[in-house]
Amino acid sequence: MANKKWIDAGPVDNFKPDTVSEVLVGTKKVAVSNRGGKFGAVLGVCTHAGGPLGKGKLAEDYIVCPWHYWKFHRITGKAQPGYEDAVPQFETKVEGGRLWISDTPVTRGHKKVHPPHSLARPVDRAEGPIRLAGISTTAMDASEPRYSTSEALLETALEHAARELECETRLIKLNELQFRNCEGFYSKAARACTWPCSITQMDPKDELTEVYETFVHWADAVIVSTPIRWGQASALYYKMAERLNCVQNQVTINDRVLIQNKIASFIITGGQDNIQAVAGQLLTFFAELGFRFPQFPFIAHSRGWSAEDMEDNIRYVQDSEELRSGAKALAGRTVAMSKDLLQSKGACAGRTERGGRKAQPL
Repeated sequence: MANKKWIDAGPVDNFKPDTVSEVLVGTKKVAVSNRGGKFGAVLGVCTHAGGPLGKGKLAEDYIVCPWHYWKFHRITGKAQPGYEDAVPQFETKVEGGRLWISDTPVTRGHKKVHPPHSLARPVDRAEGPIRLAGISTTAMDASEPRYSTSEALLETALEHAARELECETRLIKLNELQFRNCEGFYSKAARACTWPCSITQMDPKDELTEVYETFVHWADAVIVSTPIRWGQASALYYKMAERLNCVQNQVTINDRVLIQNKIASFIITGGQDNIQAVAGQLLTFFAELGFRFPQFPFIAHSRGWSAEDMEDNIRYVQDSEELRSGAKALAGRTVAMSKDLLQSKGACAGRTERGGRKAQPL
């Protein structure tokens, strides 16, 4: 400590009571807090994902990271009770109406090494038959289920794939999963949106893990079914899609494509029209995740804007051999392309140029 230097952080009046500020001490970002006229200074980099503690807020004597809400004592730098992490502490003093901060921390930081989340494992396809997943995005009262035209056709496709195409199949009904909405971590900073999803890491009760596991690790191909709701895909579809930003964002921040050599296709039904717009959104989004598509990648049904007799629409789908045959054929095209990709090794691994977008620097 003999070579310790004091850095002038500015007038004391700049640091308002009950606030946190980010100050540059040499090359270090330091989180400076003022509570009741008593100052604290700790390294302003959260041990979790590198969030800027100096842009956080105070909760009594703890600084709350603005990214994922980890808490560190504003004086000691220690994490809240029950956690072992800590960020380094810096000495402060007030002289001549100015705040001074030592350029050398008086404590060391600590980051507990946690076992990696199961989703964070390398993506490695196991041997076996083609694995086809169905994702139903229709919403309904689980205690009073109704007939869903999109889900019924999806079940037809999966049954055909299992019986006739010798695939392993899995049906996920989003309506049966309890999962939180995307909370916009990406809107705070690109690197605040992590893989696995920060919500999944922090909330073991969040059940979108099943979707992540299926898309990234289990499935070779997926068929997503959606009803048309006011000319758009279902609200449950969009709720899932927003939470899949953490998969796409790995390309943006790490140049890492989690979805390799996988196929997606779609089933779209509804009393209202706008099939092509719904299909366009689905195709664009799943292309951004890294999926590929078979020829004629969706089947659809709609009786148009004026068809308000929904009970007749349901009967039409139930009685339509054409739609059931279409669902089976869609499964066939999807599985056939998946087999071709796996046999040819598909896209090469490594860096993937992506429409002029570049990975963000650290």
